[in-house]
Amino acid sequence: MFSGIVEECARLVALEKEQENVHFTFVCSFTGELKIDQSVSHNGVCLTVVRIDGDRYTVTAMKETLDRSNLGLLQVGDEVNVERSMMMNGRLDGHIVQGHVDQTARCTEVTDAEGSYYYTFAYDYDPEMARRGYLTVDKGSVTINGVSLTVCNPTENSFQVAIIPYTYEHTNFHAIHVGSTVNIEFDIIGKYISRIAAVK
Repeated sequence: MFSGIVEECARLVALEKEQENVHFTFVCSFTGELKIDQSVSHNGVCLTVVRIDGDRYTVTAMKETLDRSNLGLLQVGDEVNVERSMMMNGRLDGHIVQGHVDQTARCTEVTDAEGSYYYTFAYDYDPEMARRGYLTVDKGSVTINGVSLTVCNPTENSFQVAIIPYTYEHTNFHAIHVGSTVNIEFDIIGKYISRIAAVK
């Protein structure tokens, strides 16, 4: 379980394909604090640490994860947003994030808001999935590349988020431009509410 508060950007230094799997090796400041089998969110995808070597650590993604997320698009040198799993005795500064990416979205517009930015994202709309809570609502929560954000101006298949300078500089939002593919996780509470409503 995560909060969507990104700790930093990790840099991809190596990737290795093994049948349908890909092993990703990253460098970040807290590698020395990691342990084998620990869960770390990478662009919002929960992955397990399988190897640690000095300041580098390796995680593995299977085909399902690669198909559903933007991890399969990564190249050596790219940055990903990373967050270690949430400690139960800490504050929930973001929102409840599972690290289970629902689908990808495409950036369609970036607007300068005199110091901050508005990003618009579009995603494939599925009416049946929407009835099950896979949608955005105004002032609700959404996770983009592992970042907990508040939804603005949602439509059937798009939404906006406002990005302050701190988030822009300390996450990989500074590398997102029109045409970029991002990972999105819809709000788990909305999914539960939709499911309960459907059962009644």
